[in-house]
Amino acid sequence: MEEVREGPALGGGMEEPSSTQELPSPPPPPSPPSPAAPETPGFPVPEQPTEAHAQQLLLQEWAPPGGSLELPPRLTWKLLFLQRPLYRNLLRSPNPEGINIYEPAPPTGPTQQPLETLGNFRGWHIKTEKLQQGLSWTVKQQRVDLLAEGLWEELLDVEQPHITVMDWYEDSRLDVCVYELHVWLLAADRRTVIAQHHVAPRTSGRGPPGHWVQVSHVFRQYGPGVRFVHFLHKTKNRMERGGLLRTRVTDSSVSVQFRE
Repeated sequence: MEEVREGPALGGGMEEPSSTQELPSPPPPPSPPSPAAPETPGFPVPEQPTEAHAQQLLLQEWAPPGGSLELPPRLTWKLLFLQRPLYRNLLRSPNPEGINIYEPAPPTGPTQQPLETLGNFRGWHIKTEKLQQGLSWTVKQQRVDLLAEGLWEELLDVEQPHITVMDWYEDSRLDVCVYELHVWLLAADRRTVIAQHHVAPRTSGRGPPGHWVQVSHVFRQYGPGVRFVHFLHKTKNRMERGGLLRTRVTDSSVSVQFRE
């Protein structure tokens, strides 16, 4: 699956991604993510299943090819039941501004506030790239450590489950291209690129400004050695007299699964 389409609430339509002649290299590692928030006291801890029951539940839920999975000695089904490394979003703060993609992007005027003050951007490394004519890119990136999220080497190298990336950006009409997505699958050294995907869709000009456009890609048969996913997207801004007009983005995701 490799797709660029408009949001579900306002009708469909395909947009052609632009070709990338020279593939960029992955950027340096972003700042380490903030530590996870402590658990809120007062909530009951759900009862944990037995090892056999956890195995049964996860195999039914994950449906691996052949119906079974071999775990390395250091892992247990009970631990995997708690971590749930498959079929969940591995990105932190995927919707930092709390925007609903099933409605048009909420109207917003120019702002002079830093992006970090407009939501919960925990886990994102943010920077600005200046362009000409008052334009700029907001660059947000995360690096996902697949082993730290509960996956294991044999699964990634032998089974090679699909790695799916997905994003939604606002058709802000601030420029012809207001969004880019760059994803690298990296080896354990965090520099060797095993697979990559880059897309910079152009606006269709159809419908009112502010509708949502979905961008997605599935990595399949990427080869052994993948240990990190570096996710980076760029959104276009334009400086006005009253402040900065932004292109919003939401519901970013990186997930690993056996079926789409």
